[in-house]
Amino acid sequence: MNSIYKGRLTALAQIFLLSVAGSAYGNNTTSHALEYASVGELSAQMERNELTSVALVKHLKARIEALDKQGPAINAIMELNPQAIEIAAALDKEREEGSVRGPLHGIPVLLKDNVDTADNMQTSAGSLAMIGQPAANDAFVVKQLRDAGAVILGKTNMSEWAYVREMGLPHGWSGRGGQGKNPHVLGAEMCGSSSGSAAGVAAGFAPLAIATETNGSITCPASANGVVGVKPTLGLFSRSGIIPITRLQDTAGTMTRTVRDAALMFNALQGVDASDAITSDAPVGVDYTAMLSTDALQGKRIGYATEYVGPGGPELRPGIEFLMALATLEEQGATLIPLTVELPDIDDYVSVLMAGVKHELPEYLASRSGLSIQTLQQLIDFNELNPGSEGYGQQLLKDINELDMSQERAAELFAALNAGFQQAIDEQLTAHNLDAMVAEADGYAQFSAAVAGYPAITLPSGINGDDLPTSVFFYGPRWSEPKLLAMAYSYEQASLELQHPTFKQQ
Repeated sequence: MNSIYKGRLTALAQIFLLSVAGSAYGNNTTSHALEYASVGELSAQMERNELTSVALVKHLKARIEALDKQGPAINAIMELNPQAIEIAAALDKEREEGSVRGPLHGIPVLLKDNVDTADNMQTSAGSLAMIGQPAANDAFVVKQLRDAGAVILGKTNMSEWAYVREMGLPHGWSGRGGQGKNPHVLGAEMCGSSSGSAAGVAAGFAPLAIATETNGSITCPASANGVVGVKPTLGLFSRSGIIPITRLQDTAGTMTRTVRDAALMFNALQGVDASDAITSDAPVGVDYTAMLSTDALQGKRIGYATEYVGPGGPELRPGIEFLMALATLEEQGATLIPLTVELPDIDDYVSVLMAGVKHELPEYLASRSGLSIQTLQQLIDFNELNPGSEGYGQQLLKDINELDMSQERAAELFAALNAGFQQAIDEQLTAHNLDAMVAEADGYAQFSAAVAGYPAITLPSGINGDDLPTSVFFYGPRWSEPKLLAMAYSYEQASLELQHPTFKQQ
């Protein structure tokens, strides 16, 4: 067991777990106004001819202008799609003609700024060095969303380069987008790297967003901003057209305000991508809404850690919101199993991820034309000449550029790490006959699910004494998304803990 596990994981968290107040802007009650309506509510209004996609897009654009760039200035949106209204109008016409593509028809969605779109928008990972000719092709997940009838509303801000520019930078900051804010408490932690996707959904800028994660970049910002974040099993969603950290662990995922909306996105985003071989083993044709019910927790056995074993393991002190979440699970018919969880060794983990950036980022850059950089060295040189007003450094990028590790060696080392974390989770599931595991947002469970490549769902569990969201974290074995979504839905419907932000000044 690694004797400095806790300290090293804290450092990893800094890198990869984070890969105008008052009622004038929001409230803490459930709202069915357009900005906070679910996909089902919006679709029902469109079906009754009470709402058009064009009207919805205009409404959300006006809200973004009022709250993202002015007022509390959340700064969650990198840029808006200038074609969004045109796309919405075409989808409205399809609906008028009796053709509806599905539940996402006419529904706006935001994309993290590391997801390619073949339109007038940039794909920059938050870096000024990436401004130039837009991508030539849509990412596979973008094509899927367009085919499903979603309206690409815009790109969201993110921690620059998915937080691999420099350790210690503020989470949610990028050179291109500036500093994002948590819409609940403007000066509070918003986490990253999918900070803008989480904050934008929380603030009512869109009902849906695409996020990405290497380790914690969906689960952490979803928790901090009080939304539903789902990281799928590695291989369920394509990574083609997404700026990489490493394909050994990268995945796209979803940010929504409800579990059902996440399930609807999963229905649209599943599918085999010939250009991403890892998707070849993924289940297809699954209806991720089919198991959603208020009694999905009945008879389920759910484990939760009461102790992490190993030198440097943290002392668990669960918050009142997590204890209440456990009580809700029991009230809904679940049997809770306390667990002692052993922390696997994480030797070489940082080097493996750094090697991914070193080898895979240049491959991505080679796929783009019309950019000022094609190599890591050119990126570093650009940043030296264009440090920005904040003057932030880029030591991590320099360390990555100087790293001497082949892709083959990185894959070999990661295989052992991946197997160790899978075994640690699988042994608990098997030994205690568990359907899933649950945790507070302690970072250790998030880290474990990420390295194992296993699915995980973060959803709101309340608001703490600092007026910040708290969360509960469900995770389970490979391809267990239908069951996890169902259990999360049952908890969500029983707890009703989603609370909209008040844009409070700290």
